[in-house]
Amino acid sequence: MQDITTQQVWFLTGSQDLYGQDTLDQVASQSQQVARALDASPQVPAEVVWKPVLKDSDAIRAAVLEANQDDRCIGLVAWMHTFSPAKMWIRGLTALQKPMLHLHTQANVELPWADIDMDFMNLNQAAHGDREFAYIQSRLGIDRTTVVGHVSDPRVTARVGVWARAAAGNATSRSLRLARFGDTMRNVADTEGDKTEAEARFGFSVNSWSVNELVEQVDAVGGRELDGLVEEYEQSYDVVPELRHGGERHDSLRYAAQQELGLRRFLETGGFEAFTTNFEDLGGLRQLPGLAVQRLMAAGYGFGAEGDWKTSAMVRIAKVMGQGLSGGASLMEDYSYDLTPGAELILGAHMLEVCPSLTSSRPSLQIHPLGIGGREDPVRLVFDADPGPAVVVGMTDMRDRFRLTANVVDVVHPPHPLPRLPVARAVWRPRPDFVTATESWLMAGSTHHTVMSTAVGVEAFEDLATMLGSELVVIDETSTTRGVARELRWNAAYHRLAQGL
Repeated sequence: MQDITTQQVWFLTGSQDLYGQDTLDQVASQSQQVARALDASPQVPAEVVWKPVLKDSDAIRAAVLEANQDDRCIGLVAWMHTFSPAKMWIRGLTALQKPMLHLHTQANVELPWADIDMDFMNLNQAAHGDREFAYIQSRLGIDRTTVVGHVSDPRVTARVGVWARAAAGNATSRSLRLARFGDTMRNVADTEGDKTEAEARFGFSVNSWSVNELVEQVDAVGGRELDGLVEEYEQSYDVVPELRHGGERHDSLRYAAQQELGLRRFLETGGFEAFTTNFEDLGGLRQLPGLAVQRLMAAGYGFGAEGDWKTSAMVRIAKVMGQGLSGGASLMEDYSYDLTPGAELILGAHMLEVCPSLTSSRPSLQIHPLGIGGREDPVRLVFDADPGPAVVVGMTDMRDRFRLTANVVDVVHPPHPLPRLPVARAVWRPRPDFVTATESWLMAGSTHHTVMSTAVGVEAFEDLATMLGSELVVIDETSTTRGVARELRWNAAYHRLAQGL
């Protein structure tokens, strides 16, 4: 996974020649201080790179074009320290291809009331310089995130940090390559979608490979590499005796290791960062990959079951956004409900493939029958997701647009043991409540597969949706079914009009 700390956010400062060189020198010095404060904040994961003060249209356009061409640059932070006439920004903003954050700040926290003179006023004009800049962005229809406050305020740096994480996710989406082994599950609707339109809108490419091309890689694995991975399993997890060295089913564990090594080799060779499998199309595979998928997700790969490429891409994007934070991201599926009145819960899991980044506990490595797929019993990690806040996000193809639906939830400990459920799982309480959240999710026509993120929250997905130009429906503690129904109607009209003829 590309290290988010090596990616860059460029800091642009707007001014003009009107005020003289002394003032411009002060602008440069103070804007460097702001950029250094952002760069030094542990809440901002990417490197913040200060760029020289921009004073005219040519310089602004050149800076934007340079940012567009530099793959290290994932987004721009812009601040109008003084008054920067916004017509100067038109040529640059109309060429912009990177995400924009408009930081409305100033150099000082408090006003030096007794010492304020016109020199001070000429220098510290962000209060109206940024309004001029905001106007031209709105007039040109520039999608951006706006953050207000002083950089010494942790709330400000935290908000910039969330945006930077979303910008890293956006950059990942624009370059993501996804491999599908086989097709989607037969007769399922919400895992389908327009892959060509997805590449045009989001940048990620989705193509298919024969499962037996993967089988060739799996069958070629052996020797010390295989022995070393099996030993790693036995040291990392609570392996049931039958799978351990000398156990009667140890060969199944070795085959799971072959699958992991073969999959990893295929993905690395092809430059893929996400993939799908389908239990209906396993070719020469002896098991449906379970353990291999879980561990590859933990290593940062995106994954979608039953050929669900949209969820696979979202898992990868969520993992990039959550780098360095506690928690993780995983494929998830709403499976069943506890409908006890006033204490409703959702039990989420999948056949095998829930990522161990959702737990801080030591998973158990087990083998059990699957009942579908017609292959040998698959090996898998079993655990409960850690309690805490999370968000579940689904992507659907609505024909004329893609829709992201996000529900803020609280993961909880299962209220009772689950001794006969041999899969990894999460139990959660959706906000604002079960009925409102579930009715809203169903009204939105959202997916049965989701990405669950316990690392980044809904704000990161809001920023990401802005960068991707995607519809986003948020279900949280403020939601009502009536409000969501109205929003869905408004969204349908807006997104159709926004696309033009």
